[in-house]
Amino acid sequence: MALVNVILMLLAFTFVHHQVTITEARLDVGVCYGMIGDNLPSPAAVVQLYRRYKIGKMRLFDPNPATLAALRGSGIEVTLGTKNQDLQTIASSVGAAKTWFDTNVRPFMSDVKITYLTAGNEVVPGDLAQYVLPAMRNLQSVVNSYGYTGVGITTVVATSTLGTSYPPSSSKFSDAARADMVGIIKFLSSNGSPLMINAYPYFAYASDPANVRLDYAQFTATGPVVRDGSLSYSNLLDAVVDAFYWAMEKEGVTGVNLVVSESGWPSAGNGDFTTPGLAQTYNRNLVKRFRANAGTPKHPDRSLGGFIFAMFNENQKPAGTEQNFGLFYPAGTPVYTIF
Repeated sequence: MALVNVILMLLAFTFVHHQVTITEARLDVGVCYGMIGDNLPSPAAVVQLYRRYKIGKMRLFDPNPATLAALRGSGIEVTLGTKNQDLQTIASSVGAAKTWFDTNVRPFMSDVKITYLTAGNEVVPGDLAQYVLPAMRNLQSVVNSYGYTGVGITTVVATSTLGTSYPPSSSKFSDAARADMVGIIKFLSSNGSPLMINAYPYFAYASDPANVRLDYAQFTATGPVVRDGSLSYSNLLDAVVDAFYWAMEKEGVTGVNLVVSESGWPSAGNGDFTTPGLAQTYNRNLVKRFRANAGTPKHPDRSLGGFIFAMFNENQKPAGTEQNFGLFYPAGTPVYTIF
């Protein structure tokens, strides 16, 4: 999650296709399905859990074949990532991208509702950033060649791509990220795909609770907390999203929407900052925020959707909060109830 960079950026804001049709109602909210644990349920059981709780969208970090097989006919919308280590190969040629796609994705296209392919996760800025845009271009060529018009190509970035970030209207991409981000957002604009961003108000609050208001971090403030010219912010997530809109606008790109690819609150691992009650409050309000189909102060015309991180507590992640972002225990019982 690029925690240090996320913390630094968030603190700045607080200074002050062909699928089986499923007829049951589903939440227009996603949950990230991470698998860094040795005690997690089978993919088939996980898909049933999504269906039981009417979770309509799943983010997969890599093309796990057992999970994709379990998703057949489920109607769950899938945002599917490449492994970061595969970016260079996918970027090398359209042929290489086609081989990756034919191996990992095409076998499931007839009955799994894959809506987005994400080229890399939080690699901008960094050594792999140079491969994101060519990988996106090559994957776009492949899906176009097959006529998969319902599949968008994008990438996932952390708030560390932003340099100046407070107030939101002053935001711009960092010097380290700018060259790569400009190419990426121009590609997204040309192809009508959104940019996916990972945003965690929790880290700002836990790092500086004296200056970061809990109600601002948890969507519970009853009025404006941050004012930016004519715009007012009552929650930190909206401020982060608008910072990206401003940064893109300064590069001449105004037509790219944003999706929150990760956001959540750990239920344990850091004392009183990480209680089940606080996690429940944040994620319940995040669900309400996504379901409201509302925009942000800068773009009230663009509804904001996204994904909660994550489905399960994952015991092979670093000890502490990283193991406790799950909505469910590995046994399938809720850590707390939000749906």
